[in-house]
Formats: sequence, C-alpha cells, structure tokens
Amino acid sequence: MNIVSEFIHWIESVRRYSPLTVRNYTRDIEDFLSWCDVSADEFSAEHLSRLKVNDWVVYLFEERELKRSSVNRAVASLRTLASWMVERGYAQKSELSQMSQFKTPKRLPSFVPETRMDDVVDRVLEDAYSEEFIPMRNAFIVLLIYTSGLRLSEVVTANVEDISSDCRSIRVLGKGNKMRVQPLVEGLKPIIERYLSYMPKSAQSLHPLFVSEKGRRICQRTVERVVDRILQEADVQGKTSPHVLRHTFATHLLNRGSDLREIQELLGHTSLRATQVYTHTDIEKLKEVYALAHPREGGDR
Repeated sequence: MNIVSEFIHWIESVRRYSPLTVRNYTRDIEDFLSWCDVSADEFSAEHLSRLKVNDWVVYLFEERELKRSSVNRAVASLRTLASWMVERGYAQKSELSQMSQFKTPKRLPSFVPETRMDDVVDRVLEDAYSEEFIPMRNAFIVLLIYTSGLRLSEVVTANVEDISSDCRSIRVLGKGNKMRVQPLVEGLKPIIERYLSYMPKSAQSLHPLFVSEKGRRICQRTVERVVDRILQEADVQGKTSPHVLRHTFATHLLNRGSDLREIQELLGHTSLRATQVYTHTDIEKLKEVYALAHPREGGDR
C-alpha cells in the first residue's frame, strides 16, 4: 500500500470521515498528483513543498478558474496529508502548516421579505387560536422567533417562568450562559395566555415552555421541522430554518429604522460586528445608519 492509499484508508477507517469528505480528499490529492505528473506509488514528501503547492494554487486559480472556497478546501486536503505524513514518519516537517487560507466573501443569512412574512403570520395566527394544542404550539414557536429573534437553542431551553407576568418580556439564557431580558410584542399576550392554558398538565412539574403532547420538553430538531414546514407551506423560497426567522427579525427592524446597537442587544450579540453580518442585506440602509450615527461622517469634520 502506497502513502496516498494508506492516508485515505486512515481518514476513512480511523478518523471515520464522511463518504463525501473522503471523496473530496481523494479527488484533491489525485488532482495534485496529476498536475505534478507523478503516480501515487512515486509520491513522496518532497512533492509537498510549499513552492510546488503555491504553483498548483496559481494553476487552480488561473487555469481552472476555481473559487477561493474550492481552492481552500483543496489546500486543506494537502495540509492534512502533510501533517499525517509527519506523524507517521514519512516526512520530517510540513511546509504547508503555515499556509493561510484565502479570504472568501461572507455568505449572508437568508431572510423572508416583509410581504411574504405577512402571509406566514396570517397563516399561523389561525392556528394560534385553534382548539388543538400542537398547531397552537407550532404557531407560537414561529411567532416568538419572528417577533423576538431568539436563537434555536434559546427557544428550546425557555421555561414558563421566564415569561413575565404581563407577558411583555421573556428571560433568555443566551450564548456563554449570559442572561438577557427580551421584550415581547403586545400582540403575543393573548396567544401566550391561551397557549399556557392548553399546555399538558404533566409539563407543569418541569416547566419547559415548549412541550410535546406528553408534556416533555421538545428538542431542537422538532423546532426545525416545525419552522421548515410552516415556511414551506407559505411558499417561502430558499432556506426555511429558525435562523432564517431570526435574521428576518433583524432585517425587518433595520429596514424600519432601528438602530444597529438596539438590534445588537436584541440579538444577544457581544459585538456590533456580528450584528452587521446579519444586517448587510440592505447596504444602502447601513450607509444611512452610519451617516446618521458616526460623529466623523457628514459636514462636521
């Protein structure tokens, strides 16, 4: 067995990488060997020199016209191979360990346009006042995420006691176990009160906010399925996840003139940079907010 075959066997049997990942690693390595005009049996550590890999990267960009993300993945395959060869004694050191990745454009989260979201709200409001618990619960989940921007994990871990007595706020345990109080829109109050009155009695000893018909706290996968089904039934295009609703919350607030700092607090972000990633969908709106907020922008310099 040659070095390449041994490495592929290692990532497949020992590291237990997924079949897709194994195929990608195999293809990247085979592509590099082909470019080097060397067979797997002839391959050795000297072929993984920093200079040779750099030349290959230029070829991938200029001749193959690959995207940066594809090139980064290909280089990562060789970097993993080189590190493994050092561990196995096939090489004294890896010249690829210091190769940095090429910056790629950030993929912006999807969001639901306001007109389409109006249709979603109209649909779930009907279920919110139904006589069946599950449709009522599912409607409340969608409305809560959309009107408060909660993370998936924050929805699942919420308890009945976290909701204030007037139903105008909810206590949220966010990332890093940081607690914050999230305001709730006034229109949720009758929905919350109705939902709580229909909750299975067996849940009262545990006090989770969102439960199954047997009163057990639901899991994240259940929330994902609920949101996905409701958004798809409303003909929402693209991704249909709880995170899409969270981003929709932030985007609609920005489009209605909310301050970035306010949105940062509502999303539970520790830095404004993270909030800007969520709200870059309307760059002209961001420029407007910046012009109004920054003391060095405008005529007074």
